[in-house]
Amino acid sequence: MDKKKENRLSQETSPYLLQHSDNPVDWFPWCKEALQEAKLSDKPILLSIGYSACHWCHVMAHESFEDIATAELMNKFYINIKIDREERPDIDKIYQTAQYLLTQRTGGWPLTMFLTPQDQMPFFGGTYFPKDDKYGLPSFKSILLKVFDYYQHNKDELQTQNTSMRHALRDIFDAPENEVALNNTIFKRAVKSLTEIYDKKNGGFGLAPKFPHPSNIDFLSYCIHKNNKEDYEGVREMINNTLEKMQKGGIRDHVGGGFFRYSVDEFWAIPHFEKMLYDNGLLLSAYSQAKNVTGTNEAASELIRWVTTEMQSIEGGYFSSLDADSNGEEGKYYVWEKEEVKKILSQDNYSTFSKIYGLEDSANFEGKWHLNIKDTVDHKNWVDKEKVISQLYEHRQNRQYPHRDEKILTSWNALMIKGMADAACFLNKNECAESAIKALGFIEKTMWKNGRLFATYKDGKAHLNGYLDDYAFLIHAILSLLQVKWDTKKLIFAEKLAKKILEKFEDKEKHGFYFTSNDHETLIQRPKILSDEATPSGYGISCLALSRLGHLMCNNILIDASVSAIKYAAKSMNQSPAAHTTLLTAYDEMLSKPEIIIIRGEGDSLNDWHQCALKKHNHSRLVFAIPNEEKDLPDVIGLKKGNKQTTAYLCKGMTCQEPIVDKNIFIEKL
Repeated sequence: MDKKKENRLSQETSPYLLQHSDNPVDWFPWCKEALQEAKLSDKPILLSIGYSACHWCHVMAHESFEDIATAELMNKFYINIKIDREERPDIDKIYQTAQYLLTQRTGGWPLTMFLTPQDQMPFFGGTYFPKDDKYGLPSFKSILLKVFDYYQHNKDELQTQNTSMRHALRDIFDAPENEVALNNTIFKRAVKSLTEIYDKKNGGFGLAPKFPHPSNIDFLSYCIHKNNKEDYEGVREMINNTLEKMQKGGIRDHVGGGFFRYSVDEFWAIPHFEKMLYDNGLLLSAYSQAKNVTGTNEAASELIRWVTTEMQSIEGGYFSSLDADSNGEEGKYYVWEKEEVKKILSQDNYSTFSKIYGLEDSANFEGKWHLNIKDTVDHKNWVDKEKVISQLYEHRQNRQYPHRDEKILTSWNALMIKGMADAACFLNKNECAESAIKALGFIEKTMWKNGRLFATYKDGKAHLNGYLDDYAFLIHAILSLLQVKWDTKKLIFAEKLAKKILEKFEDKEKHGFYFTSNDHETLIQRPKILSDEATPSGYGISCLALSRLGHLMCNNILIDASVSAIKYAAKSMNQSPAAHTTLLTAYDEMLSKPEIIIIRGEGDSLNDWHQCALKKHNHSRLVFAIPNEEKDLPDVIGLKKGNKQTTAYLCKGMTCQEPIVDKNIFIEKL
């Protein structure tokens, strides 16, 4: 094999692509060279999409991509392109949609798609294919032969199918001819849908595999704060039970902190062991804002420790993920043997620990124990718990650590910055504010160049055009961080990001926001991602963040763009309210206007008033404590002065009440 071809992936920054750089497969990254080669050779494109922490991606790699016989078939009949879905969510989102249109089945990773060479249109696809026939799936080698044979002998049929696919991908984002009206019943419909799939016994939404769905939790919390609580009876219990069951379950790493990707069962007992930055950023927000739920402070504190010690780079940015596997085995780093634990702990502590964490029960993971807190055991007053967890943590450090994906993604960093800001606000954890400020400083210094954001960074290289999520999540995070500690420069940065959304992502003709910028590479679709997925919809966060920033700075251009985008999404929201919870939050604030509190003052008095406001937490309330000496404030904010007395301004949208200088009246108004 040509040495140059063998190492095509070796110059990439993605750890996932680098993992495949020595495969016998003649891989290309997604690039003009690969697409041109496909056209010239008239070979179909085999597009393989995954990510470095993905267990089944590793399985398919070991079974097929490292297999000489399979690689020979791939190299003979296909142009093979490998993609990291975390670096190229634009391509991943398009072909996940196409996979569903072709098969009527949801996708996932690894995603395996076959594309026609002239136009990159998908004509066959799936997810994981085994090396040999098993799991009711055909072998990957037989798929390779059959798909190529079909391509060779059915080109007219493929052309017709591709035309239909092209129209389907285009029509998904067509706005309705007549404007669809929204009304308040949409919130109750969304809550009703979530209630119907809520697991009363175990918490969470749906059955196995069970995901945390923090966007659902955030929306339900918003509904409680914003609306008549009698209309949402039982919602608080849904939130509290879900958070409590997750923090007790095996989806949480009880020794090292943080949460795994999802649970393979409905009880939160056994996870898929990869740890993703975005899940943990969103869950940190959820647990910080629900600080009165049993165990949430502990879960949040351990999560914070994990992120700051294991996931934050020296430069300041947060790394992306930890692999599910170590030593080639899923979960090996995290599970325990009884005798191993007995040797580490004293007899008394082992006796207590084994009762609390289920070691007295049968092994629950391949002959070993993965820790869960037993509901039936009262552990709140166990004084040695912290010491025991520390002993287990130190022992676990001697195991082979899971592979860490050390690329830094702007959008995921923004989610963790917001999580840290929320923890600083609601749990009074100053170290979180320091961590978040450090990460934001890294993003602004390294990922913001010549008036645009880059999406990814590793080994000194920032590259790839930023996506809508990068801009929107970062504005949202800055607004949260400003509520911890005011910094006018950060506000101005948020304003620059907002202007870039309007310049590069807004659909000026039909309204709404595209996922990719107007100077992005041309792909077979330019999507607008309206619904929430594993992360909140960047489209919905754009609407929410632009509205809040617009009202704070009295910028009607930002507000109008948000309103137009919400109206564009109305049809989709009406069809499936529960799939658009972020947009529903933005819609509610469009109707009622965000509540903005600005406190001006000095020293301890300013901090005291600030803490009073934060204690009366409200999901739609923004609280900014701005010192009197702050310079270069935008005029609209600078006019709200504190003089010698601490002064609070309570505003609804752009309309403010009379300034308040009496603390008791301020608390009463809250």
